[in-house]
Amino acid sequence: MPIVTPVPSNPLADGRQSHNALLVRRGVQRMLAQMSAHVLPELSLASGRRADLVAIMRNGEFWIIEIKSSVEDFRVDRKWPDYRAHSDRFFFATHPEVPASIFPPECGFILADGYGAEILREAPEHRLAPATRRALMLRFARAGAARLTNAELAGLSVPVLDGESD
Repeated sequence: MPIVTPVPSNPLADGRQSHNALLVRRGVQRMLAQMSAHVLPELSLASGRRADLVAIMRNGEFWIIEIKSSVEDFRVDRKWPDYRAHSDRFFFATHPEVPASIFPPECGFILADGYGAEILREAPEHRLAPATRRALMLRFARAGAARLTNAELAGLSVPVLDGESD
């Protein structure tokens, strides 16, 4: 086995995410998959910010889900309002040990653990402008394709999903 590999074992866990944040991410991704959404974690946006989860829903809506693993994690984060400009709906997601009351009522709220998640408060819709939607769609597609290519180049098994529904 080589000492250096072109792709780290988990390029989406760069050491900044807590154990709880990774469990929340897993639960939210499972919930979104059940909703027939496709999700990219840690997607860089045109603003230079990086969203925890970006989902494209069956109806073409873009959702951004910001994961908060603690009260302190929420209190020190001042960048989350910027994510609204890059999504049709914006949610916070956390685990049961973080009080739901700290999250703004004008945002959606998801409660999750490592096995699943539930939307406890729907996010209000704020539709993206057509040019912004197109730019985000291209960013999402290019990032997804790049991740797939990098996984294949690293020799990882990549499943082929035939017959996906639109």
